[in-house]
This record gives sequence, structure tokens and C-alpha cells, in this order.
Amino acid sequence: MNELTVIEQELHYAISLDEVLWGALLMAITMVIHGSGMVSTVRVCNALNQRIRRRKRQSYVLGLGVLIIAAWMIILIDLAETSVWAGFYVLKGAMNNFSRAYYYALVNFCTLDSGYLPLRWRLLEGMLGLAGWLTLAWSTGVLFTLAQEFQQRHARPASGSERDVTADRPAVVGHHPSENPRHG
Repeated sequence: MNELTVIEQELHYAISLDEVLWGALLMAITMVIHGSGMVSTVRVCNALNQRIRRRKRQSYVLGLGVLIIAAWMIILIDLAETSVWAGFYVLKGAMNNFSRAYYYALVNFCTLDSGYLPLRWRLLEGMLGLAGWLTLAWSTGVLFTLAQEFQQRHARPASGSERDVTADRPAVVGHHPSENPRHG
């Protein structure tokens, strides 16, 4: 295909309702998988942390292990979400094999790659990028919360010492510490 033909096709490209609806469905499926996965991740990590807390002695290594398990679960969830998009690409004939479709979907899910789908499905490249940003931000929040709990548990003073219980609470976001009533 010569360059002029490609430019002409791009000039005549219009986003179709079909493309928007499929993209919306794929994003919804992605969010359902992600939401279910994040709830499962938190439940598994909470159960593991409870078992660790029942031990007479807290284990730093076991606590780190819980964070590693959470990270692995999040990665597996993201890989499952990406496979939905790749399967759609193959099902609709936008790409000819699953391996290649999966590679491009994964790259686009994590960053923003474009130009790999036929013109008819071009909008999906951006929608997959948005789904990736949303789910990665959600995953970051879950992992941050679990890591914060781990740090608070293992950064405590030795038993028997007094500590300020308000020190575990973050300062009010957007204010200078001197304006925070707890740190007045």
C-alpha cells in the first residue's frame, strides 16, 4: 500500500459506535476482573497477616513475603485483564494470532503504544491505555496500603516503650504540619 493510500484512509477514518461500545464493554470487563482481584488480594493478605500476628514473635521476613504475594497476585490479575483484550483482537480479526495480540496489548496496557491495530479498531488502543492507567493506579493504592501497614507494624519501638498513637496517622494532606491540629 502506498503512502498516499494510507493517508487517504486515515483522513476518512471515523470512530464508529460499534468500536466505542466494544471498547466500553472491554473496559467494564477489565474493571470487574480488577475489582474482584483487588478484593481477593486484600483478603488473602489480611488472612496471612492475621496468621503472622498470632505468632508470639512478629516476623519481618514473613511480612515482606505477604507484600511479595500481593505483588504477584496483582501482576497475575493484570495479565488476565490483558488476555481479554488480546482475545478480542484475535476474535475480531484485528490481529492474526494470540501471542502477538497479547504482546501488543500488554505493552499498551503498561504504557501507550499505538499503530498496531487496523484503522477500524484504532480507538481501542487508547481505551486499553486508559484501562491500564486506571487499574495500575488502583493496584498501586492497594499495594501502598499493604506496605504502609507492614511499615507501621515493623517500625514500632520495642515492646514496653510508650509511643504516640497519632504518629501512625498521616498529616492532613495539603497542609503544612504546623497547621495540622494533631501536630500543632
